[in-house]
Amino acid sequence: MKQIYKSNKLENVCYEIRGPILTEAKKMEDEGHRILKLNIGNPAPFGFEAPDDILKDVIHNLPKSQGYSDSNGIYSARVAVMQYYQQMNLKNVKVEDVFIGNGVSELIVMAMQGLVNNDDEVLIPAPDYPLWTAAVSLASGVPVHYRCDETNEWQPDIQDIRSKITDKTKAIVLINPNNPTGAVYSSELLQQVIDLAREFSLVVISDEIYDKILYDDAKHTCIASMATDIFCITMGGLSKNYRIAGFRAGWLVVSGNKLIAQSYIEGLNILSSMRMCANVPSQHAIQTALGGYQSINELIGDDGRLKIQRDMAFEMLNAVEGLECVMPKGAMYCFVKVDAKKFNISNDEQMIFDLLRTEKILLVHGSAFNLKEGCYFRLVFLPHVDMLKPALEGIANFFKSYRQVS
Repeated sequence: MKQIYKSNKLENVCYEIRGPILTEAKKMEDEGHRILKLNIGNPAPFGFEAPDDILKDVIHNLPKSQGYSDSNGIYSARVAVMQYYQQMNLKNVKVEDVFIGNGVSELIVMAMQGLVNNDDEVLIPAPDYPLWTAAVSLASGVPVHYRCDETNEWQPDIQDIRSKITDKTKAIVLINPNNPTGAVYSSELLQQVIDLAREFSLVVISDEIYDKILYDDAKHTCIASMATDIFCITMGGLSKNYRIAGFRAGWLVVSGNKLIAQSYIEGLNILSSMRMCANVPSQHAIQTALGGYQSINELIGDDGRLKIQRDMAFEMLNAVEGLECVMPKGAMYCFVKVDAKKFNISNDEQMIFDLLRTEKILLVHGSAFNLKEGCYFRLVFLPHVDMLKPALEGIANFFKSYRQVS
Protein backbone atom coordinates (compact mmCIF):
# COMPACT_ATOMS: atom_id res chain seq x y z
CA MET A 1 0.00 0.00 0.00
CA LYS A 2 1.09 3.56 -0.68
CA GLN A 3 2.38 5.40 2.39
CA ILE A 4 0.25 8.23 3.82
CA TYR A 5 2.28 11.24 4.90
CA LYS A 6 1.41 14.24 7.01
CA SER A 7 0.73 17.52 5.24
CA ASN A 8 3.73 19.63 4.22
CA LYS A 9 2.08 22.44 6.21
CA LEU A 10 3.22 20.65 9.37
CA GLU A 11 6.92 20.69 8.46
CA ASN A 12 7.68 23.73 10.63
CA VAL A 13 4.99 23.10 13.24
CA CYS A 14 5.80 21.84 16.72
CA TYR A 15 4.38 22.12 20.22
CA GLU A 16 7.02 20.60 22.42
CA ILE A 17 5.32 21.61 25.66
CA ARG A 18 3.39 18.42 24.93
CA GLY A 19 6.05 16.73 22.82
CA PRO A 20 8.54 13.86 23.07
CA ILE A 21 9.54 14.62 26.66
CA LEU A 22 5.92 14.35 27.82
CA THR A 23 5.69 11.05 25.94
CA GLU A 24 8.70 9.83 27.94
CA ALA A 25 7.07 11.05 31.17
CA LYS A 26 3.92 9.07 30.39
CA LYS A 27 6.02 5.98 29.69
CA MET A 28 7.72 6.40 33.06
CA GLU A 29 4.31 6.75 34.75
CA ASP A 30 3.22 3.49 33.12
CA GLU A 31 6.31 1.91 34.69
CA GLY A 32 5.18 3.07 38.14
CA HIS A 33 7.10 6.34 38.56
CA ARG A 34 5.37 9.43 39.97
CA ILE A 35 6.16 12.43 37.76
CA LEU A 36 5.71 16.04 38.89
CA LYS A 37 4.51 17.83 35.77
CA LEU A 38 5.72 21.41 35.80
CA ASN A 39 5.55 21.71 32.02
CA ILE A 40 2.16 23.30 31.51
CA GLY A 41 0.14 26.09 33.15
CA ASN A 42 -2.78 23.93 34.25
CA PRO A 43 -4.06 25.30 37.59
CA ALA A 44 -6.64 22.65 38.58
CA PRO A 45 -4.28 19.71 39.32
CA PHE A 46 -2.51 21.90 41.88
CA GLY A 47 -5.62 22.83 43.85
CA PHE A 48 -6.57 26.05 42.07
CA GLU A 49 -10.29 25.57 41.61
CA ALA A 50 -12.86 27.74 39.88
CA PRO A 51 -14.99 30.07 42.02
CA ASP A 52 -18.22 28.37 43.07
CA ASP A 53 -20.41 31.06 41.48
CA ILE A 54 -18.99 30.25 38.05
CA LEU A 55 -19.62 26.53 38.41
CA LYS A 56 -23.16 27.13 39.72
CA ASP A 57 -23.99 29.39 36.78
CA VAL A 58 -22.75 26.85 34.24
CA ILE A 59 -24.72 24.05 35.94
CA HIS A 60 -27.85 26.24 36.11
CA ASN A 61 -27.64 26.93 32.37
CA LEU A 62 -26.87 23.37 31.24
CA PRO A 63 -30.50 22.61 30.23
CA LYS A 64 -30.39 25.65 27.89
CA SER A 65 -27.02 24.68 26.40
CA GLN A 66 -28.00 21.66 24.33
CA GLY A 67 -28.12 23.34 20.94
CA TYR A 68 -25.75 25.47 18.90
CA SER A 69 -25.38 29.09 19.92
CA ASP A 70 -24.76 32.02 17.60
CA SER A 71 -21.49 31.18 15.85
CA ASN A 72 -19.73 34.12 17.50
CA GLY A 73 -20.99 33.34 20.98
CA ILE A 74 -24.00 33.76 23.27
CA TYR A 75 -25.13 37.34 23.66
CA SER A 76 -24.61 37.64 27.44
CA ALA A 77 -21.00 36.44 27.16
CA ARG A 78 -20.19 38.83 24.31
CA VAL A 79 -21.75 41.76 26.17
CA ALA A 80 -19.68 40.91 29.25
CA VAL A 81 -16.47 40.85 27.20
CA MET A 82 -17.44 44.11 25.47
CA GLN A 83 -18.01 45.82 28.82
CA TYR A 84 -14.77 44.40 30.21
CA TYR A 85 -12.78 46.14 27.49
CA GLN A 86 -14.86 49.30 27.53
CA GLN A 87 -13.73 49.63 31.16
CA MET A 88 -10.17 49.51 29.79
CA ASN A 89 -10.99 52.49 27.55
CA LEU A 90 -11.59 50.55 24.32
CA LYS A 91 -14.42 52.91 23.55
CA ASN A 92 -15.39 51.73 20.08
CA VAL A 93 -15.82 48.03 20.91
CA LYS A 94 -19.29 46.70 20.09
CA VAL A 95 -20.91 43.32 20.68
CA GLU A 96 -20.28 42.36 17.06
CA ASP A 97 -16.54 42.90 17.62
CA VAL A 98 -16.38 39.97 20.08
CA PHE A 99 -15.76 36.38 18.98
CA ILE A 100 -16.05 33.62 21.59
CA GLY A 101 -13.87 30.57 21.05
CA ASN A 102 -12.82 27.24 22.55
CA GLY A 103 -9.97 28.89 24.39
CA VAL A 104 -7.47 31.38 23.03
CA SER A 105 -5.67 28.52 21.28
CA GLU A 106 -8.55 27.98 18.84
CA LEU A 107 -8.78 31.72 18.22
CA ILE A 108 -5.05 32.06 17.53
CA VAL A 109 -5.33 29.54 14.71
CA MET A 110 -8.51 31.18 13.42
CA ALA A 111 -6.97 34.66 13.53
CA MET A 112 -3.94 33.56 11.52
CA GLN A 113 -5.98 31.57 8.99
CA GLY A 114 -8.07 34.65 8.31
CA LEU A 115 -5.15 37.07 8.07
CA VAL A 116 -2.12 35.41 6.53
CA ASN A 117 -1.48 34.72 2.86
CA ASN A 118 1.37 32.60 1.47
CA ASP A 119 4.72 34.08 2.54
CA ASP A 120 3.22 36.90 4.62
CA GLU A 121 5.45 37.57 7.62
CA VAL A 122 4.26 37.89 11.22
CA LEU A 123 6.54 39.22 13.95
CA ILE A 124 6.51 36.97 17.03
CA PRO A 125 8.48 37.34 20.26
CA ALA A 126 11.41 35.06 21.07
CA PRO A 127 10.91 33.33 23.41
CA ASP A 128 7.28 32.81 22.41
CA TYR A 129 4.24 30.75 23.25
CA PRO A 130 4.88 28.20 20.48
CA LEU A 131 1.30 28.00 19.24
CA TRP A 132 1.75 31.44 17.68
CA THR A 133 4.66 30.26 15.55
CA ALA A 134 2.81 27.06 14.66
CA ALA A 135 -0.38 28.91 13.68
CA VAL A 136 1.48 31.26 11.33
CA SER A 137 3.20 28.29 9.69
CA LEU A 138 -0.08 26.40 9.32
CA ALA A 139 -1.53 29.43 7.57
CA SER A 140 1.39 29.25 5.08
CA GLY A 141 2.94 32.39 6.50
CA VAL A 142 6.45 33.04 7.76
CA PRO A 143 7.00 33.52 11.52
CA VAL A 144 9.76 36.06 12.13
CA HIS A 145 11.03 36.09 15.70
CA TYR A 146 12.07 39.34 17.32
CA ARG A 147 14.33 39.51 20.34
CA CYS A 148 13.13 40.07 23.88
CA ASP A 149 15.91 41.47 26.05
CA GLU A 150 16.67 39.47 29.17
CA THR A 151 18.84 42.30 30.51
CA ASN A 152 15.80 44.60 30.31
CA GLU A 153 13.35 42.31 32.15
CA TRP A 154 12.53 40.51 28.87
CA GLN A 155 10.98 43.59 27.26
CA PRO A 156 10.81 43.43 23.43
CA ASP A 157 13.80 44.98 21.67
CA ILE A 158 12.28 47.74 19.54
CA GLN A 159 15.36 48.16 17.36
CA ASP A 160 15.42 44.45 16.62
CA ILE A 161 11.73 44.57 15.71
CA ARG A 162 12.33 47.49 13.37
CA SER A 163 15.24 45.71 11.69
CA LYS A 164 13.02 42.73 10.86
CA ILE A 165 10.13 44.59 9.26
CA THR A 166 9.92 44.07 5.49
CA ASP A 167 7.35 44.77 2.81
CA LYS A 168 5.93 41.32 3.60
CA THR A 169 5.36 42.02 7.30
CA LYS A 170 1.66 41.99 8.06
CA ALA A 171 1.35 41.93 11.84
CA ILE A 172 3.16 41.96 15.16
CA VAL A 173 2.24 39.66 18.04
CA LEU A 174 2.65 40.63 21.70
CA ILE A 175 2.20 38.27 24.66
CA ASN A 176 1.59 40.50 27.67
CA PRO A 177 1.91 39.42 30.46
CA ASN A 178 4.38 37.12 28.85
CA ASN A 179 4.52 33.37 28.64
CA PRO A 180 7.19 32.03 29.20
CA THR A 181 9.16 34.88 30.82
CA GLY A 182 6.60 36.51 33.13
CA ALA A 183 7.44 39.96 31.75
CA VAL A 184 4.83 42.72 31.94
CA TYR A 185 5.35 45.34 29.25
CA SER A 186 5.66 49.01 30.13
CA SER A 187 3.38 51.66 28.64
CA GLU A 188 6.44 53.26 27.06
CA LEU A 189 7.32 50.04 25.27
CA LEU A 190 3.73 49.56 24.10
CA GLN A 191 3.70 53.09 22.70
CA GLN A 192 6.84 52.31 20.70
CA VAL A 193 5.12 49.25 19.25
CA ILE A 194 2.12 51.39 18.31
CA ASP A 195 4.44 53.88 16.60
CA LEU A 196 5.96 51.06 14.53
CA ALA A 197 2.53 49.68 13.67
CA ARG A 198 1.43 53.13 12.56
CA GLU A 199 4.58 53.70 10.49
CA PHE A 200 4.46 50.33 8.71
CA SER A 201 0.69 49.67 8.67
CA LEU A 202 0.92 46.59 10.87
CA VAL A 203 -1.90 44.77 12.62
CA VAL A 204 -1.25 44.60 16.38
CA ILE A 205 -2.25 41.28 17.95
CA SER A 206 -2.04 41.07 21.74
CA ASP A 207 -2.39 37.83 23.71
CA GLU A 208 -3.47 38.99 27.19
CA ILE A 209 -4.66 35.72 28.75
CA TYR A 210 -2.73 36.51 32.00
CA ASP A 211 -3.88 40.14 32.33
CA LYS A 212 -4.99 39.76 35.97
CA ILE A 213 -2.05 37.65 37.20
CA LEU A 214 0.30 40.45 38.26
CA TYR A 215 2.73 40.72 41.17
CA ASP A 216 4.21 43.52 43.24
CA ASP A 217 3.66 46.87 41.53
CA ALA A 218 3.25 45.51 38.00
CA LYS A 219 0.47 47.12 35.97
CA HIS A 220 -0.98 45.66 32.81
CA THR A 221 -2.01 47.99 29.98
CA CYS A 222 -4.15 46.74 27.12
CA ILE A 223 -2.30 48.04 24.06
CA ALA A 224 -5.55 48.39 22.09
CA SER A 225 -6.64 51.09 24.55
CA MET A 226 -3.74 53.29 23.48
CA ALA A 227 -4.61 53.90 19.81
CA THR A 228 -7.73 54.15 17.65
CA ASP A 229 -6.07 54.70 14.27
CA ILE A 230 -4.47 51.24 13.96
CA PHE A 231 -6.24 47.89 13.82
CA CYS A 232 -5.91 45.74 16.94
CA ILE A 233 -6.82 42.19 17.90
CA THR A 234 -6.93 41.41 21.62
CA MET A 235 -7.27 37.92 23.09
CA GLY A 236 -8.22 36.80 26.57
CA GLY A 237 -10.07 34.09 28.40
CA LEU A 238 -10.94 32.27 31.62
CA SER A 239 -8.26 29.55 31.68
CA LYS A 240 -5.73 31.30 33.91
CA ASN A 241 -7.37 34.21 35.74
CA TYR A 242 -10.33 32.05 36.76
CA ARG A 243 -8.56 28.66 36.96
CA ILE A 244 -10.86 26.83 34.53
CA ALA A 245 -8.49 25.80 31.75
CA GLY A 246 -10.59 22.77 30.86
CA PHE A 247 -13.69 24.88 30.14
CA ARG A 248 -11.99 26.22 26.98
CA ALA A 249 -13.62 29.65 27.13
CA GLY A 250 -11.76 32.47 25.41
CA TRP A 251 -12.41 35.50 23.26
CA LEU A 252 -11.02 37.60 20.43
CA VAL A 253 -11.87 41.30 20.23
CA VAL A 254 -11.30 43.55 17.21
CA SER A 255 -10.90 47.27 17.85
CA GLY A 256 -9.30 50.47 16.65
CA ASN A 257 -9.52 51.30 12.95
CA LYS A 258 -12.04 48.66 11.94
CA LEU A 259 -12.83 50.40 8.67
CA ILE A 260 -9.54 49.24 7.16
CA ALA A 261 -10.21 45.66 8.29
CA GLN A 262 -13.75 45.02 7.07
CA SER A 263 -12.63 42.24 4.73
CA TYR A 264 -10.62 40.56 7.49
CA ILE A 265 -13.52 40.79 9.94
CA GLU A 266 -15.74 39.21 7.30
CA GLY A 267 -13.20 36.39 7.10
CA LEU A 268 -13.34 35.90 10.87
CA ASN A 269 -17.11 35.61 10.66
CA ILE A 270 -16.78 32.97 7.93
CA LEU A 271 -14.28 30.95 9.98
CA SER A 272 -16.37 31.32 13.11
CA SER A 273 -19.46 30.03 11.30
CA MET A 274 -17.57 27.07 9.87
CA ARG A 275 -16.90 25.65 13.35
CA MET A 276 -20.61 26.21 14.25
CA CYS A 277 -19.95 27.70 17.71
CA ALA A 278 -17.79 27.45 20.79
CA ASN A 279 -18.62 25.14 23.69
CA VAL A 280 -22.00 26.48 24.83
CA PRO A 281 -22.06 25.43 28.53
CA SER A 282 -18.66 27.09 29.12
CA GLN A 283 -19.83 30.32 27.53
CA HIS A 284 -22.22 30.75 30.44
CA ALA A 285 -19.20 31.12 32.75
CA ILE A 286 -17.99 34.30 31.07
CA GLN A 287 -20.54 36.84 32.34
CA THR A 288 -20.33 35.58 35.91
CA ALA A 289 -16.53 35.50 35.85
CA LEU A 290 -15.99 38.97 34.44
CA GLY A 291 -18.73 40.63 36.49
CA GLY A 292 -18.28 38.81 39.78
CA TYR A 293 -15.86 38.88 42.68
CA GLN A 294 -12.26 38.72 41.42
CA SER A 295 -10.80 36.01 43.62
CA ILE A 296 -7.52 36.12 41.69
CA ASN A 297 -6.63 39.18 43.77
CA GLU A 298 -6.37 37.00 46.87
CA LEU A 299 -3.83 34.78 45.13
CA ILE A 300 -1.50 37.50 43.84
CA GLY A 301 -1.38 39.77 46.91
CA ASP A 302 1.51 39.83 49.38
CA ASP A 303 0.05 36.90 51.32
CA GLY A 304 -1.38 35.21 48.25
CA ARG A 305 -0.51 31.67 47.36
CA LEU A 306 0.66 32.42 43.82
CA LYS A 307 2.95 35.22 44.96
CA ILE A 308 4.44 33.12 47.76
CA GLN A 309 5.15 30.32 45.29
CA ARG A 310 6.62 32.76 42.79
CA ASP A 311 8.94 34.18 45.44
CA MET A 312 10.07 30.73 46.56
CA ALA A 313 10.76 29.57 43.01
CA PHE A 314 12.68 32.74 42.16
CA GLU A 315 14.83 32.63 45.28
CA MET A 316 15.63 28.93 45.19
CA LEU A 317 16.41 28.83 41.49
CA ASN A 318 18.75 31.80 41.71
CA ALA A 319 20.50 30.18 44.65
CA VAL A 320 21.66 27.32 42.42
CA GLU A 321 25.12 27.89 40.99
CA GLY A 322 24.82 28.09 37.21
CA LEU A 323 21.13 29.08 37.14
CA GLU A 324 19.76 32.60 36.78
CA CYS A 325 16.19 33.86 36.56
CA VAL A 326 14.66 37.31 36.03
CA MET A 327 11.89 38.00 38.55
CA PRO A 328 8.55 37.30 36.78
CA LYS A 329 6.11 40.20 37.18
CA GLY A 330 3.13 38.28 35.83
CA ALA A 331 1.78 34.87 34.76
CA MET A 332 2.87 31.63 36.48
CA TYR A 333 6.30 30.73 35.12
CA CYS A 334 9.99 31.16 35.82
CA PHE A 335 12.17 31.22 32.71
CA VAL A 336 15.59 30.13 33.87
CA LYS A 337 18.95 30.68 32.19
CA VAL A 338 21.40 27.78 32.48
CA ASP A 339 25.17 28.19 32.25
CA ALA A 340 25.70 25.88 29.27
CA LYS A 341 29.48 26.01 29.53
CA LYS A 342 29.50 25.03 33.20
CA PHE A 343 27.28 22.01 32.59
CA ASN A 344 28.71 21.11 29.16
CA ILE A 345 25.24 21.50 27.61
CA SER A 346 24.99 21.34 23.84
CA ASN A 347 21.37 20.16 23.70
CA ASP A 348 18.80 21.74 26.02
CA GLU A 349 16.19 19.10 25.22
CA GLN A 350 18.59 16.40 26.39
CA MET A 351 19.07 18.37 29.60
CA ILE A 352 15.32 18.17 30.30
CA PHE A 353 15.23 14.46 29.44
CA ASP A 354 18.08 13.87 31.90
CA LEU A 355 16.34 15.90 34.62
CA LEU A 356 13.12 13.95 34.08
CA ARG A 357 14.84 10.58 34.37
CA THR A 358 16.90 11.60 37.40
CA GLU A 359 14.48 13.66 39.49
CA LYS A 360 11.08 12.67 38.01
CA ILE A 361 10.31 16.34 37.29
CA LEU A 362 8.95 17.45 33.91
CA LEU A 363 9.97 20.91 32.63
CA VAL A 364 10.20 22.48 29.15
CA HIS A 365 13.46 23.41 27.42
CA GLY A 366 14.03 26.95 26.16
CA SER A 367 14.36 26.08 22.48
CA ALA A 368 10.76 24.78 22.57
CA PHE A 369 9.80 28.47 22.81
CA ASN A 370 11.64 29.27 19.58
CA LEU A 371 14.59 30.81 21.39
CA LYS A 372 17.71 29.97 19.43
CA GLU A 373 20.30 31.59 21.67
CA GLY A 374 21.41 30.50 25.14
CA CYS A 375 20.20 27.61 27.28
CA TYR A 376 16.99 27.95 29.30
CA PHE A 377 14.11 26.05 30.83
CA ARG A 378 10.61 27.05 31.92
CA LEU A 379 9.22 26.00 35.28
CA VAL A 380 5.55 26.29 36.29
CA PHE A 381 5.32 27.44 39.92
CA LEU A 382 1.72 26.32 40.49
CA PRO A 383 2.36 23.55 43.09
CA HIS A 384 1.75 24.36 46.75
CA VAL A 385 4.93 25.17 48.64
CA ASP A 386 4.87 21.73 50.28
CA MET A 387 5.30 20.21 46.82
CA LEU A 388 7.22 23.05 45.16
CA LYS A 389 10.06 23.23 47.70
CA PRO A 390 11.12 19.56 47.32
CA ALA A 391 10.87 19.92 43.55
CA LEU A 392 13.17 22.94 43.58
CA GLU A 393 15.54 21.07 45.88
CA GLY A 394 15.52 18.21 43.37
CA ILE A 395 16.40 20.60 40.54
CA ALA A 396 19.23 22.04 42.64
CA ASN A 397 20.50 18.56 43.40
CA PHE A 398 20.42 17.66 39.71
CA PHE A 399 22.55 20.64 38.69
CA LYS A 400 25.08 20.10 41.49
CA SER A 401 26.61 17.19 39.63
CA TYR A 402 25.18 17.42 36.12
CA ARG A 403 27.49 17.33 33.14
CA GLN A 404 25.90 16.56 29.81
CA VAL A 405 27.43 13.66 27.91
CA SER A 406 28.10 14.69 24.32
